[in-house]
Amino acid sequence: MTEKTSGTAAAGPWLDAALPAEKRAELLLAAMTPREKVGQLIQPFGWTTYSRREGKAELTEDFKERVKMGDVGSLYGTLRADPWTGVTLATGLSPAEGAEAVNDIQRYAVEHSRLGIPLLIGEECSHGHMAIGATVFPVPLNIGSAWNTELYREMCRAVAAETRAQGGAATYSPVLDVVRDPRWGRTEECFGEDPFLVGEMAAAAVEGLQGERLDGEDSVAATLKHFVGYGSSEGGRNAGPVHMGWRELLEIDLYPFERAVKAGAASIMPAYNEIDGVPCTTNSRLMDGILRGEWGFDGLVITDCGAIDMLANGHDTADGGEDAALQALRAGIDMEMSGEMFGRHLLAAFESGELEPEVLDRAALRVLKLKFALGLFERPYADAERAAGIIGCEEHARLARQLAAESVVLLKNDGGLLPLPDSVGRVAVIGPNADRGYNQLGDYTSPQPEGRVSTVLRGLSERLGEERVLHAPGCRIRGESREGFPRALECAAQADAVVLVMGGSSARDFGEGTIDLRTGASLVTGEAVSDMDCGEGIDRMTLGLSGVQLDLIREVHAAAAGKPVIVVYIGGRPVAEPWVEEHMPALLQAGYPGQEGGRAIADILLGDVNPSGRLTISVPKHVGQLPVHYLGKRSRGKRYLEDDSKPRYPFGYGLSYTHFDYSEPVLSEGRISLERIAAGETVAVSVTVTNAGDREGAEVAQLYVSDVVSAVTRPANELKGFRKIVLKPGESRKVEFEIGAEQLRYIGPDCVPVVEPGLFRIRVGRNVNDTLGADLTVGH
Repeated sequence: MTEKTSGTAAAGPWLDAALPAEKRAELLLAAMTPREKVGQLIQPFGWTTYSRREGKAELTEDFKERVKMGDVGSLYGTLRADPWTGVTLATGLSPAEGAEAVNDIQRYAVEHSRLGIPLLIGEECSHGHMAIGATVFPVPLNIGSAWNTELYREMCRAVAAETRAQGGAATYSPVLDVVRDPRWGRTEECFGEDPFLVGEMAAAAVEGLQGERLDGEDSVAATLKHFVGYGSSEGGRNAGPVHMGWRELLEIDLYPFERAVKAGAASIMPAYNEIDGVPCTTNSRLMDGILRGEWGFDGLVITDCGAIDMLANGHDTADGGEDAALQALRAGIDMEMSGEMFGRHLLAAFESGELEPEVLDRAALRVLKLKFALGLFERPYADAERAAGIIGCEEHARLARQLAAESVVLLKNDGGLLPLPDSVGRVAVIGPNADRGYNQLGDYTSPQPEGRVSTVLRGLSERLGEERVLHAPGCRIRGESREGFPRALECAAQADAVVLVMGGSSARDFGEGTIDLRTGASLVTGEAVSDMDCGEGIDRMTLGLSGVQLDLIREVHAAAAGKPVIVVYIGGRPVAEPWVEEHMPALLQAGYPGQEGGRAIADILLGDVNPSGRLTISVPKHVGQLPVHYLGKRSRGKRYLEDDSKPRYPFGYGLSYTHFDYSEPVLSEGRISLERIAAGETVAVSVTVTNAGDREGAEVAQLYVSDVVSAVTRPANELKGFRKIVLKPGESRKVEFEIGAEQLRYIGPDCVPVVEPGLFRIRVGRNVNDTLGADLTVGH
């Protein structure tokens, strides 16, 4: 092969920007060798391609050689910083330095590869670009709890702007898994348990990330994951088998993906799991039959990291690496994250005749098409000055704070204990999550400089003044040590009110050490102390608090001697602790609220913000009730020997500092024919929502539909719409939803969508168990 070393991009008809992306890709593909085509399907780990020297990136000789030989088409996580990559605040790159590093990488690819093809830089951006300096927004479970698609779309625009400013052109988000079992460690990465809600968030994510056009300076290609059923694994264990019928798969788990594909998603990632014995990585029925066939998807399909190797070493459906790579490519995979199996086997398979030329060409064409659509050939380089100005900017921090505030769910507020009055006196902030910044960020988070994250302690101290705030960690998330109890009990006794900040952690070991439980001071030891009880690969058998947290709550409650005690749960999944529910008067579920979470929680505790979050995952009374998601069938049963089967807090639930009244729902007409529905006509249902309290607040009006009699068993209620509205005290507003084919149909016995004649109950209200209804008849 002739190496291109002239220092300028190769000339060719594919550089004509007036041509459509697909035509340009076809022209370029025709000029490529088999090795170069295979190279386009390979995505090595980007952080391994350079080392940092005095704030600049120095490319490795191995990477340079791979570029010259045409053996790399994309890079994963070039700017990713976390314990896995080993990139720290000391060894990583600032926003401007990161942009310059990507420019150096791209420049070498353009100037030293034979055809001058730029690389596709793919980054993790689930709740912010996973790079040093980027804004850390609340995790997707919080985003779901905010029920605000417009605000989420705005967040995605910010994430896209920060990512593209450093040269990232694709993101591996949003996560569209529908959660069935919250013991699963990746629950925090998902929006909730309902496919309609997830679908609405999916569309907002695609629109926000990709913008009006993919080649915009603030746009990145969205990658939908994990396709599909990943949130329904056996026992809530990560990547476990999924036991699900085809009809249910179409109706529940595939729905959000279809919604996002119709919104224009550019890329998709199959899940690790298998469904009925077939790994998703090689499931041609899903990738060719549904995704490309029925939905018309024409974008890129990329594996998750290590998924192809898992075919031969895990699923055991492939006889070695070459067989695994060929199975994946033939099934519809276009690019392999990590590139290990494709890089090792595809070229040899092509040269031996095992790999069909048309299969290789199909995948390479899709990669090239996306690169042209992203404008990489016209604009391969980032603007370092712009990166320095936009990444982690104040505007994005304000947005993160608003999202955090809207996502916090007030679960309990006996006697109107909250908000605390300004005259509260001294407040004791106690618990392992009171002042541990990483513990409130969630998984897939980059290292943070000291003071960047607003903890609950910091938020309350800023608001009340440090002299009015006492602090004691009390205990760790995990572990049996009670050495911090005496200090915590002392603080509780001295205070006028107590805020217990408990829960979980998805924080990996960022090297920040641990804490002295007696003083709360940072403590660096030679041994790593992990508090991680959530996150990828951290699945649990229970939903109770880890370690001795419950013991601490009990003892602080006793020491407080009748003073107000509020519990704030920070964590990546619901908590089921009956004693806390029975004895604590006020309870907040804050999830992982991001870098501004402490300020947002303080705003709510002190009444500056009226809580408006609503649950998107049902909270059980006991882990033994699982599955307890609201979409269970009517035939699921009413109770166990010990208790009924109802959750403690149902889907859509959340309290406010005010109260909202609903009028009876009114239908524009009580009957509609199948013919009119097929023609696109709808029936309107409206309610009037009134703020009957003395505070301004936001309410989430939720629309549910119940099909009274159907050909197959159905859930009792299904979410089909929601609207978040802000009302002043005494203000009323009419909320209207349209009821048509989209709201009335389901996947029928023959696995195709159908609207059946009969009676439908249309319900609107505060949550799935608190609604008012009207009957709609669908006739012939």
